[in-house]
Amino acid sequence: MTYLEFWRRYLAAHSDPRTRGLHYLGTSLAVAAIAVAAVVGDWRWLAAAPVAGYALAWFGHLKFEHNRPETFGHPLWSLISDFRMFAMFLTGRLDRELRSAGAGGKRDDGAVGRVR
Repeated sequence: MTYLEFWRRYLAAHSDPRTRGLHYLGTSLAVAAIAVAAVVGDWRWLAAAPVAGYALAWFGHLKFEHNRPETFGHPLWSLISDFRMFAMFLTGRLDRELRSAGAGGKRDDGAVGRVR
């Protein structure tokens, strides 16, 4: 499998905007924990980073997507894709990427969800 193939599968596994929101929050908390660890010099914040990041993301997969997180099959590509998806969301490019992958985004009727 190429990264491009994985990326399309990753987007399909994150079609629900609530799951993506939990990913963004978890990623933000993980980055903040790493920053706090660097500032205060307390390694426990480093241990908190993956817990904060993954707990929220996995909850989204369990509650909203009803699928297995891609982290289990491709941990590095999944981590890269978490940041890529967040960056695309922040720059307003994610909806188009979701539509091109057939994974979701804004539909013609203005609703959010899977594109048919």
